[in-house]
Amino acid sequence: MHAPHRRLETWQPYGGLGLLLALCGCTTHEPGAVGPGSAGSSGGGQSAAGGATATGGAGSGGAPAGGQAGMGGTVGGGGASAGGAPSSAGGGAGGQSGGGSPASGSGGAGVAGTMAGDGGASAAGAPGAGATAGGAAGASAGSSGAGGSSGGAPSTVDATIIPDPAWACGMEDGIPPPTEGTLAFTITLDIRAEHDVGMTPYGHRRLLDVSGGTIAGDRLQGTVLTGGLEYELVLENGVIEYQGINVLETSAGRIFVRSCGVALDQGSGARIIPDFEATTSGGNAFLNTGKWVATREVTSGKMTLDVYDVDGVTPGEPRLEINKPDGVPPQPWECNMTRGSQGAQVFTENVTLGGSYSINNAKYGSRNIIPITGGTTTGRVTGDILNGGADYQLSGSLDAWYTLAPDNGEFILVRNCGAAGGLIPWFEAKVDGDYDFLNTQAYLSSAPGVGGGGVSITFYERD
Repeated sequence: MHAPHRRLETWQPYGGLGLLLALCGCTTHEPGAVGPGSAGSSGGGQSAAGGATATGGAGSGGAPAGGQAGMGGTVGGGGASAGGAPSSAGGGAGGQSGGGSPASGSGGAGVAGTMAGDGGASAAGAPGAGATAGGAAGASAGSSGAGGSSGGAPSTVDATIIPDPAWACGMEDGIPPPTEGTLAFTITLDIRAEHDVGMTPYGHRRLLDVSGGTIAGDRLQGTVLTGGLEYELVLENGVIEYQGINVLETSAGRIFVRSCGVALDQGSGARIIPDFEATTSGGNAFLNTGKWVATREVTSGKMTLDVYDVDGVTPGEPRLEINKPDGVPPQPWECNMTRGSQGAQVFTENVTLGGSYSINNAKYGSRNIIPITGGTTTGRVTGDILNGGADYQLSGSLDAWYTLAPDNGEFILVRNCGAAGGLIPWFEAKVDGDYDFLNTQAYLSSAPGVGGGGVSITFYERD
């Protein structure tokens, strides 16, 4: 058994579920039929997108505190010279990978010796174009150019990845190569839109909206519900962190999955650790106790996740360690837990909702999921709410992930979670944009009230 993701901190329900359902007029469906606009969710009951935090890392929007998760933007393949400065082949505009602007080639070589990129190694062994997990420049004799090592630089394909403790994805002892296990099934996500959030306090953020998908394989077959969220976060040293939240539909019932992942850089294969929440009895129960690692590929509006069963795989040598850059706060995985009293009003949102559905008696408890289908905001943030995400309620606590699209063209990730009478938001916005003030995480949320087609929520400064 692998170490589980950190659980979502939950509160005893104060009538929050009944209040929200009553306000929006939503109906609860049994696990068979999908309600309109059903949204994707994520495994593990923890939250994602960056920020201050509480329930952790994945999913879209939402208010986390202390957690981790996220999905990175892009890396331009910059290699470091022997002294750690970017080489001429290093990062320029180049390969966007899931998240935002290309990262520069600053940073340098390697973990566990040095990591070679696509360019050949210099006589001193400094890596060519391609970068490193930790960002420390390391001209160690023995790094090589594209493909291969000459002196012992380990291949990322065959190595065990040791994640940074702040984004360990439940595998602190190491993430083994997925292909050392057995392919169980493939999840293919349809990506309907990509949103470049820009540079946030945690790195360069990009968001991918999921409009459905399929599941095929020997051990699981089905579809992916619309409304899922996939996050990418590119750190300043080129490391990429991933997070996702989706809901799967199978003949044996629905499955909530929240995923967490890492890659050494854009040129290295991502390792994604899905945390499945299936009903504890029935045909999908094996997902709750397995150990899973997936590969990830994004091409032409599709994201393909080949999910491997690595339950019998022991992380071994060689080992490559990922380190976060110094002085950069880790993105949160858990909900924001900082309480206080309401001060001045900041903005109000009117959120439209789809029909709710449930996943009962699952891994961490029962979930009631209410898809978010759109809406508007007024006040200091004026604009729209994107169609996507949901309130992924767990055992009575609210946990809403979604995205704001202000009129100025920026994007703001939101996670708002807690008991109905004590919601605390987490925001992630562009650091040099008009809504950078939200990154202070010094805000509180009202309880949901009546709104046109859904609910109305007002955010306040925290005193």
